[in-house]
Amino acid sequence: MKTYHDSLKFVLENGSVREDRTGVGTIGVFGMQSRYDLTQGFPAVTTKKLAFKACLSELLWFIEGSNDERRLCEILHGTRSASKKTIWTDNATSKYWLPNAQFIGDLGRIYGVQWRDFGGVDQVTQLIENIKRDPYGRRHILSAWNPGELDQMALPPCHCFAQFYVSADGKLSCQMYQRSCDMFLGVPFNIASYSLLTHMISQVCGLEAGEFVHVLGDAHIYLNHVEQVKEQLGREPLPLPTLWINPDVKDITKFTMEDFRLDGYNHYPPIKAPMAV
Repeated sequence: MKTYHDSLKFVLENGSVREDRTGVGTIGVFGMQSRYDLTQGFPAVTTKKLAFKACLSELLWFIEGSNDERRLCEILHGTRSASKKTIWTDNATSKYWLPNAQFIGDLGRIYGVQWRDFGGVDQVTQLIENIKRDPYGRRHILSAWNPGELDQMALPPCHCFAQFYVSADGKLSCQMYQRSCDMFLGVPFNIASYSLLTHMISQVCGLEAGEFVHVLGDAHIYLNHVEQVKEQLGREPLPLPTLWINPDVKDITKFTMEDFRLDGYNHYPPIKAPMAV
């Protein structure tokens, strides 16, 4: 994950300080690109621990098309109990969103809803069908940014647009545009999530995973994460793990938590930091 480290260091050394929506403040730059070769290992950050199960459960929840934060809790923890939290709990209970919620855990028309029902279009199913039918097409798009429904979302999508590309040697790559990039907490999670998605779509389409290309818009480090970033940059990246996926699953909607495993994942201890909401 030297690529991620280089991006983190670039933002820290070249960013400018600005106020932001959360009131915390950030140091950031605008416009970056990072590339991750998925044939060389799975890009899980090693200089701190990646919450792989949280990442996987969120992706499976997106693919379900769910807007229910308690359903995410069920996938991750096996229960809908209020005593268990997810990475979306703060958004579901935010004072800014809560008056709009239709039920406990309602997040509105967020990522997964848009993926599976964007104006009546099931983008995930359509994407896979189009890759199989016309692999070299240039319209393999997945979008979460729906301008007409932004006010119906607990959080407008940060990672909002992805394009998929099949190379002549049968490898599927993904390029994702992320408008807002929390470099310390969010970006390692986003890299892993879209790399997972690329592997999953590759498998159900009979292809190999190629590359994940990450295009970052507003790439920022929150001011209360600066010391944590410096601690992380002081750690030397370790060899990447490999991803195992149950080869029997050929339907994107049939994957479960038990169908994935990170082999050889060695990492440094976690580095805690507050999440800005």
